[in-house]
Amino acid sequence: MTDGPEPISADALRALRQELTELRADRDAVAATLRGEDPVGDRADAADELQRASDVTRLDRRIAEIEERIRQASFAAPPSTVVVGVGSTVTVRFADGAEATVHMGELAEELDESLMTADSPLGRALLGHRAGDTVTYDAPDGTTTAAVLSVGPGTVGPDAV
Repeated sequence: MTDGPEPISADALRALRQELTELRADRDAVAATLRGEDPVGDRADAADELQRASDVTRLDRRIAEIEERIRQASFAAPPSTVVVGVGSTVTVRFADGAEATVHMGELAEELDESLMTADSPLGRALLGHRAGDTVTYDAPDGTTTAAVLSVGPGTVGPDAV
């Protein structure tokens, strides 16, 4: 993507903070069920205890990832108006001539059809490109191209895509 921290939208930052709150609550609930030094009963009890311990480890890992992303977000520069990056609004023309304006984001938001995640096939292809560039990416029907028409900061309106 870029050499420094990626920009993050206010909505994505809010979503990360909400996920962090929920993960911490889940982790506390699971950790409270661990027996610690008490002897474990039968094999089913031992397997259940191991699964809960594994769940705590998985939750701890995701919590650390989110905390780091939130920490980095405070140092991120605003999105470029020249090169496609997370936070950019990009207008592209597809091989079939159709055009779309999308917002490059980090997190998929269910109801936002104008959001393209940076880890999607087209999103990955667009990162680092400028207006006038043509990118190649894998689509469900095979490899295709899209031309970058414009790059700008901010969000797209309701008429996008």
